[in-house]
Amino acid sequence: METFYRTHQYLLSHLPASLVRRGLMDEIHRNERLIGIKGSRGIGKTTFLLSYAKEFYGTDNRECLYINLNHFIFTVRTLVDFVEEFHANGGKTLLIDQVFKYPEWSRELRICYDRFPDLKIIFTGPSVIRLREENPDLSGKAAVYHLRGFSFREYLNLMNDKQFPVYKLNDILQNHSQIVQHIAGQMKQKLQADFRDYLHHGFYPFFLEKRNYSENLLKTMNMTLEVDVLYIRQIEQRYLPKLRKLLYLISLEAPCTPNISQLSKELDMSRATVMHYIKYLTDARLINMLYNAGESFPKKPSNVYIYNTNLLHVINQRQVNVCSEYKTFFYNQLQKDSLINEGVKYADFTIDNKYSFCIKANRTFKNNPKYYYVLNDIHTNENNVIPTWLFGFLY
Repeated sequence: METFYRTHQYLLSHLPASLVRRGLMDEIHRNERLIGIKGSRGIGKTTFLLSYAKEFYGTDNRECLYINLNHFIFTVRTLVDFVEEFHANGGKTLLIDQVFKYPEWSRELRICYDRFPDLKIIFTGPSVIRLREENPDLSGKAAVYHLRGFSFREYLNLMNDKQFPVYKLNDILQNHSQIVQHIAGQMKQKLQADFRDYLHHGFYPFFLEKRNYSENLLKTMNMTLEVDVLYIRQIEQRYLPKLRKLLYLISLEAPCTPNISQLSKELDMSRATVMHYIKYLTDARLINMLYNAGESFPKKPSNVYIYNTNLLHVINQRQVNVCSEYKTFFYNQLQKDSLINEGVKYADFTIDNKYSFCIKANRTFKNNPKYYYVLNDIHTNENNVIPTWLFGFLY
């Protein structure tokens, strides 16, 4: 136990002073006793747990402890036994990383939940885990949150030492001219350059590290497939090349309507298996599926997108289509709090069954007041024309 406390103190004392405080910190309800934090690999789940410990308990408070279930001691010691000792020594909050690496983790978390009613447990897992659907032990007990990559707002604040606030979608739709004037007035000529940088390398926190971002992201993507998807979905290793090829083929055309028959032929697997693999890639937050209103998996999506623009840039060597890039950004930034469906008629997206959005790379369009137009300008003066980058301020 003392070894874990020493590691805990060391990790907290070596957190960077310039660390970005994630908005999820304020979304978590403090009175919840069992909390799951899901997120894709490389998104900063470990850093989030350590930041939580430092903010609410400080470095030396032994009521809170961070542990990683990758530790070899958990091959011979049960999680329940460890939690019992921690609780007996006055522990109040246990932060558990890499929970899926431990056999029977959901069953033992439920035992701890029932046995220690004054103990809070926060655990992390990959986005591939379907906590509610596949872990009945935790049904109705675990509150599940999603840790996302940096929004453009978070990136802009970090890179420019700013404190721009979050805006609700309705605020942007109704007051975008004033909001744009406020932000652009402070950023002057740097706003557009920062937006271009964000689209290329601003979503994952490791852009702050002194390593090649593209190579790091490629490594993260492969680890996601090799460890998270294959391990959790129990797919045989020999099928990994087909999973990688599927992701690559989608990336060459995305956003696109997937031709399941053609993909089935190219991958030499059944249509049903292709659809399941597409769902696994979606769960892993490598792609997004877009459906018509009222439709969902296992039906074929109307369109498939790469999950974020950073992935779009790194996954293949061709020049990224600008309009596809803006659509990918828009989908990614809005999906946190909005229902996103395929657009009707001339629209690219329908949001919350209410708003129709057309994403444009330039002004070669006839303005229809029934639609909102998302355009990559710094300023706009029309009520229904909004700069693309502003939708990066939704979280």
